[in-house]
Amino acid sequence: MRPDCVGCDVGIGFRRPGSDNGAMRTVTPRQASSYDSLMQRLEARYFPDTRAWVCGRAGGDTLEIAVGTGLNLGHYAPDVRLTAVDVNEDVLGFARTRMRTLNRRFVIERADAAALPYTDGSFDAVVCTFALCEVPDDVAAIREALRVLRPGGSLLLADHIVSTNGLIRFGQRLLEAVTIPLGGEHFTRRPSRHLDTEPVTVEACERFAHGAIERVHARKLDIDRAAA
Repeated sequence: MRPDCVGCDVGIGFRRPGSDNGAMRTVTPRQASSYDSLMQRLEARYFPDTRAWVCGRAGGDTLEIAVGTGLNLGHYAPDVRLTAVDVNEDVLGFARTRMRTLNRRFVIERADAAALPYTDGSFDAVVCTFALCEVPDDVAAIREALRVLRPGGSLLLADHIVSTNGLIRFGQRLLEAVTIPLGGEHFTRRPSRHLDTEPVTVEACERFAHGAIERVHARKLDIDRAAA
């Protein structure tokens, strides 16, 4: 967990290579508060309505992967039945505090997003924001999210990705020379590319901030119905 990681939700719910059963270092209240403050400033400048855009499209039984400190929690509609997971128990404490402050009732529990403890087709929507930039295998992560999604359900993603601007892209590659070895942080990924080979249809896809931020709404196809 890297609360100083620019652009990534804290407490990402994936085990990193070499970790001991997914264990991560302790997160202090000061670190969590500093992270939230930094992320909110970045959002206000570069992607002010992205969390609302993503979470507002969720409905019914919804799973949020890598909930971190819970910055998305206030953006869900009142009728959403949310299960939020993260591999880091420390940050889940901050998410639970935010939930109580919002006077909402969600299921918030520890789980590894690379091996979700839910049966196939358990959710109407799966949300993941600013986390796929840091997973060891983003292809496997997307497939696991789709596994627990019901046919017709929504996969809702937002992340920082490889820029369409050549100068920014060059800077992202320079950053990766440091951030990937230190914390597995990628700046030149674009997870939505993997949806081209998955049983989904992309209903909405928007890029902005020189193409470095992307939000995606994809819907899982009902393969059995399509084959009938």
